[in-house]
Amino acid sequence: MAEEKLFCSTGGCTAKLGAGILSRVLERLPKGEKDPNLLIGFDSKDDAAVYQLSDDIAVVQTLDFFPPMVEDPYTFGKIAATNALSDIYAMGGEVKTALNIVCFPESMDLNILGEIMRGGSEKVIEAGGTLAGGHSIADAGVKYGLSVTGVVHPSKILANNAVQEGDVLILTKPLGVGIICCANRVGEASELAMSKAMESMTTLNKYAAECIRNYPVHGCTDVTGFGFLGHLHEMLDGNVSCNIYADQVPVFEEALGYADDFLLTAAGQRNRNFAEGRVKFENVEFAMEEVLFDPQTSGGLLFSVAKEEADALMEDLKKVVPAAAIVGEITKKTETEITIKAHK
Repeated sequence: MAEEKLFCSTGGCTAKLGAGILSRVLERLPKGEKDPNLLIGFDSKDDAAVYQLSDDIAVVQTLDFFPPMVEDPYTFGKIAATNALSDIYAMGGEVKTALNIVCFPESMDLNILGEIMRGGSEKVIEAGGTLAGGHSIADAGVKYGLSVTGVVHPSKILANNAVQEGDVLILTKPLGVGIICCANRVGEASELAMSKAMESMTTLNKYAAECIRNYPVHGCTDVTGFGFLGHLHEMLDGNVSCNIYADQVPVFEEALGYADDFLLTAAGQRNRNFAEGRVKFENVEFAMEEVLFDPQTSGGLLFSVAKEEADALMEDLKKVVPAAAIVGEITKKTETEITIKAHK
């Protein structure tokens, strides 16, 4: 693959449009008559749409696709599929079917496409879903992802903005994969750092999601292109504030070093600009600031739970996702929405 680089400067979730730009577009779309069965739509800034079919069943719908961020097509396929499937888990749902989304140059070796789709198919199977078809177009560059359908009981939907004052916040995967992939594009990332990042990006959030179903989780999202702080802002939804303790946030140590060397993504800087005025750092080092803004590809779940349930939940969660950690707490609404402190 050395001659034919698959990755590009905005591979993975760094390719997402900035949150500010996207909001300005979405708010201008005609809404139409409200359907009472559409429990969650795009106006809520949640991870997926949820449509109620009966008293016991609601359909969860999502799609996600992007350009490659790694050279190996098989690994890229696994990452893209893992990322797309994650939105179903973030809503509390179970994966049922998936459709391939493919953009591929006609001049490129079709074996590459086969390997991408093989990686994606394996992850759909691991998720317990069925790959049911898809759509492809000829394009100048490679892009791949999935449209995924899942189901959830209407009373067990995990909305991203249902956090409550007094909750603790838990994150299930380390941050920093965007910075590591950025360093890799310029030949500065170590093999070990990339290996850790790829393992994280290909780990389904299924196992964390199955664990937290046993607890009264309030708000839940997955951390992707808007970074930890961007998705946290959506969870707070203008109703509450929070304290985050930087020393408790799981991070790939290599990402901190690369951030100190200014190996940063443009998307990370867009995330920083969008958060301006909402976030206050107290004695937090520059590298950690950048990691908190870093766009994640196939990141972990970020969710809140009542404080009295947190220890028991963490004991169970650590058995399936050892990197999981309590990273902060929800407070009453204050002038500063998100305060990042160096230590608890």
